[in-house]
Amino acid sequence: MAMYQPNLERMPREELKTLQSERLRWQVRRMYERVPLFRSRMDALGLIPDDIRGVEDLHRLPFSYKKDLRDHYPYGLFAEPMQNIKRVHASSGTTGKQIVVGYTQGDLDRWAQCVSRSLSAAGVDQNSFVQNAFGYGFFTGGFGIHSGVEHLSATIIPISSGNTQRQLQTMIDFGATHLTCTPSYAMYLAETVEEQGLIDQLKLKAGIFGAEPWSENMRQVIQEKLHIKAFDIYGLSEIMGPGVAYECECQCGMHVCEDHFIAEIIDPETEEVLPYGTPGELVFTTITKEGFPVIRYRTRDICVLNAEPCACGRTHIRMGKPSGRSDDMMIIRGVNVFPSQIEEVLLHVSNGQITPNYQIIVDRVNNTDTLDVNVEMSESMFSDDIRSVSSIEKRISTELRSILGIGATIHLVNPKTIERSEGKAKRIIDKRKL
Repeated sequence: MAMYQPNLERMPREELKTLQSERLRWQVRRMYERVPLFRSRMDALGLIPDDIRGVEDLHRLPFSYKKDLRDHYPYGLFAEPMQNIKRVHASSGTTGKQIVVGYTQGDLDRWAQCVSRSLSAAGVDQNSFVQNAFGYGFFTGGFGIHSGVEHLSATIIPISSGNTQRQLQTMIDFGATHLTCTPSYAMYLAETVEEQGLIDQLKLKAGIFGAEPWSENMRQVIQEKLHIKAFDIYGLSEIMGPGVAYECECQCGMHVCEDHFIAEIIDPETEEVLPYGTPGELVFTTITKEGFPVIRYRTRDICVLNAEPCACGRTHIRMGKPSGRSDDMMIIRGVNVFPSQIEEVLLHVSNGQITPNYQIIVDRVNNTDTLDVNVEMSESMFSDDIRSVSSIEKRISTELRSILGIGATIHLVNPKTIERSEGKAKRIIDKRKL
């Protein structure tokens, strides 16, 4: 089983804990000395760096939040002078200010190593051709994957996102063996490959997909349509970018690079640390980042951590696919609803009659929340009679009610009428004035 850094990826748990504790102490001390916001929060809790002896004291440290980055835009949370920052990335913010992160040369090297682990686990080696359809620019996906591919001495095809026909022609002409992009765009590419009958011209072996939640059923559809194995990769700009966690060939959770990041699960309401195996909000602490480190950063991603040994031999804990985000969660008639729950039902009942393209519309009529789900019919279903359409709508509605506990109105719409995305899919339209 391929591993990029087997001595680290297979490190015994006790040795890993010792390494994490040493690096945590180092990080807490330097952040206390260099980041005024962190120091003020430590002081407010009556803590000094010497109080943190190891990972067992992690829960005593203060949380950090996305709002902190906006409030200290652009460089107010950096722990290195700007002459040591060799690259900055940014992601869009809902308030108009971008989320800005910085990297030293050491950070960039470690990032490339983490991505190399992720790619190697998906079968990428020096003979591979990786078509990188993540966007280049401020978004960390494009450059993150790019550096990891080069670090592995594989061949990078830096096509970036968009222009689907060019993507497919390049994939064929250049002999791409691996594809990297968002899962929703992989689905779109798979649909186009199927429509144009191109599958026999592809040399793809695997795909590495991330940057948005996707279900197990969506993975199966992508694998079947593209004849590949589809691997999940996790990351976010505030922690590093892609490569924070990745799937191995067992496809039973993403291994967190625990020699660089400490993961916790908390109750998003009480902020209590939860045991492994319990779903909650994912929290990360960066223990090797120099330019922009964070302590106990609340990701808002909802998932589960699994510390059971993996058949691949890696000892680092595994995180499950995020089931949604605590801040993206919809509350409809008092019920917590995640888009991933709706997607699971749609893909479960599809039977070739509907596609994985859908849109959720939430509104409020006469002080009551309404939930409508538009789902595209397949081309074959489009030619069926009205009774068949009504029957499928009713079946989806029944299954959603059993899962969500609330009713939803299902609308089967014509093929190709829901807008496609070349990046993250826009699944939710919330018209309520909340």
